[in-house]
Amino acid sequence: MEINRTALVRIASSVLLVLAMFGQADVGSNIRDGARPESDTGRDAGRKPAEVLHFLGLQENAIVMDVMASSGYYTEVLAHAVGSEGTVYAQNPPMMLKYRDGFYDKALAQRLKGGRLTNVVRLDRDMGDLGIPSESVDLAITALNFHDIYNSAGESAALELLSQVYGLLKPGGVFGVIDHAGNPEGDNNRLHRMDEAAMRGLIARSAFQLDGSGDLLRNPKDDRTGGVFAPDIRGNTDRFLFRLRKPK
Repeated sequence: MEINRTALVRIASSVLLVLAMFGQADVGSNIRDGARPESDTGRDAGRKPAEVLHFLGLQENAIVMDVMASSGYYTEVLAHAVGSEGTVYAQNPPMMLKYRDGFYDKALAQRLKGGRLTNVVRLDRDMGDLGIPSESVDLAITALNFHDIYNSAGESAALELLSQVYGLLKPGGVFGVIDHAGNPEGDNNRLHRMDEAAMRGLIARSAFQLDGSGDLLRNPKDDRTGGVFAPDIRGNTDRFLFRLRKPK
């Protein structure tokens, strides 16, 4: 009997799609079922972590990196999401860990204290000196950090960070970027925001493909003229969400 190769390819593709959907479903349930601190879950309404990771296409058992993890909100989310067979790198530059009398260092240490989140590996190292193999990470994310690189160190530093993450990702890997949206003519350095058009320009100049942008974290009530730590907007700023992909 002659085998219809086209039909077999279609069947195989359908099977892979179904398996991927199940992997994403597991990610969502892992986050919902995970024992996370109340201080974290209280921020979920504004951050929508399960929806964000679904948009980025995270699969269970993946190797992932929280770039500039700070105190580890997304580190913990990712640790539950990928499950016990996955790995989460919580990366922080040493300089970042010194801020506010070591606040982020202490907070992350407390989060991991007593053997919590055994699939998390702390990387207290700069992005250019991580000590892990290139093309070994399935997905990376940075949340509410990119503006600091761009506003403080400039375009060249922002492009370098994109290049460093690109080198860590496997072909087909994803880098998720979330940040506070700013107005083009705003004082975004002072406000801790970033002009979305500037971010798009950086992506266009990088080796990444812009694979998608999401509206999950948009807030039209935020006119982007206030600082992100103002009590009336903190936790509910208008934020852009980009899915960058390394070509296969």
